Amino acid sequence: MATKLNLDKLDMQIISEMMEDAQISYADLGKKLFVSGGTIHVRIKKLQEHGIVKGTKLNVDLKALGYDITAFIGVYLEKSSLYDTVAKDLQKIPEIVRLNYTTGNYSMFIEVVCKDINQLRYVLHDALQKIKGIERTETLISLEESFNRKVQVASNLA
Repeated sequence: MATKLNLDKLDMQIISEMMEDAQISYADLGKKLFVSGGTIHVRIKKLQEHGIVKGTKLNVDLKALGYDITAFIGVYLEKSSLYDTVAKDLQKIPEIVRLNYTTGNYSMFIEVVCKDINQLRYVLHDALQKIKGIERTETLISLEESFNRKVQVASNLA
């Protein structure tokens, strides 16, 4: 949308609370923030229309589902102008869960989640290396995710 949305303290509190528990009912959230459930509904709809709220996600323990490997891969491109083309090709690889265009040593940094080392080998050897524009990659395997924090948006409101 072309117009910029001015967020107030209530908007930020709604965002913060729903980032912690997206399943909370509008009525319960309204009680917590001392407004009506209808007010929460209207505010959420406004945040969705402006693209600030993009849906809700289920937080799943991937290890419990058998996904034992998380790896981070730094990608060196032949030319930085190839980013858009390579990004489109990377999007076709389902094991890639996140892609960032970066400064520093790598042109791109990706996060991959795999069931086992054989699946990671497939991603590295069969999928990534066949993409035109990728010069080389460096892979780091995560041994443990110590924490994964959400941004505390409400505390950043002046």
